Amino acid sequence: METAFTRLTGVRHPVVQTGMGWVAGPRLVSATANAGALGILASATMTPDRLREAIREVASRTDAPFGVNLRADAADAGDRVRIMIEEGVRVASFALAPSPGLITELKEAGIVVIPSVGARRHAEKVAGWGADAVIVQGGEGGGHTGDVATTVLLPQVVDAVDIPVVAAGGFFDGRGLVAALAYGAAGVAMGTRFLLTSDSTVPDAVKARYLAASVKDVTVTRAVDGLPHRMLRTDLVASLEHAGRARALAQALRHAADFRRLSGLTWRTLLRDGLALRHGKNLTLSQVLLAANTPMLLRAAMVDGRTDLGVMASGQVAGVIDDLPSCAELVERIMKEAEEVLEGLGALTATR
Repeated sequence: METAFTRLTGVRHPVVQTGMGWVAGPRLVSATANAGALGILASATMTPDRLREAIREVASRTDAPFGVNLRADAADAGDRVRIMIEEGVRVASFALAPSPGLITELKEAGIVVIPSVGARRHAEKVAGWGADAVIVQGGEGGGHTGDVATTVLLPQVVDAVDIPVVAAGGFFDGRGLVAALAYGAAGVAMGTRFLLTSDSTVPDAVKARYLAASVKDVTVTRAVDGLPHRMLRTDLVASLEHAGRARALAQALRHAADFRRLSGLTWRTLLRDGLALRHGKNLTLSQVLLAANTPMLLRAAMVDGRTDLGVMASGQVAGVIDDLPSCAELVERIMKEAEEVLEGLGALTATR
């Protein structure tokens, strides 16, 4: 299926696997790329040296295009961009809007720039700065999210910009792909659906927890870092929601110390990153620390398998997913179903 997105990135199918921290590693990204979709490597939880290694590992497993997700506000964002340029990465993905200068540097190197946004005005801003495409996530999506449903947000963004728009939040099958195309999108991006594949390195116990979840088990909470965060309800979420300030601060300090050792960041940098997220928001000190080291909370579940102590970011679609196909099987199924839906719509039109 050819769309403006597939022509832009060189992939065969208009499907994106999002850059999920601790989840979107070389194995999942290369499996996605080999399936004909766009796999995006999550770099925020990697050191620069590990990022270079991971890019090379993906490249050794596939000849297909793939991308890397960056934190635009990271102190070493420039170093990571240079690594991407040197290693020949095709696509740069951003969870926060990159600066005009960063977009220019990437585009001059021939890298396609695709920021993720959650509001029409943000899409208009990055499009004006030269972004090649945009991923727009509605409130159904996992992780940090907004409160506007994809079905409302997507057409707003499609009407507002002249670059390809990829829809995210609530997608998991071929029917959703066709619906997104009908709204004017050039493809769909999925996180939870790719997390729940046999190619995902997430521990089996964690995958089982996702598969057992109903739609009502997926919640949005501000207790973790003060920002709306969609995830599975766990013991950690419940304890943070009911913890007093002293207990919450103790938990935050413990997690921050763990993340500092793992990342090599100084306490000053850790606090600076947390304060950057605090801008314009009334966060407590514990929330500032948790905002800075949320990667450690994700790691506890996604790497260590601690479903009781970790954050399990999740889209609402977790409540309707019940299997673990390979990436190849998943993408093939989505495209086949999309073709069948389109054929059915064509037949419906022909009978009128």
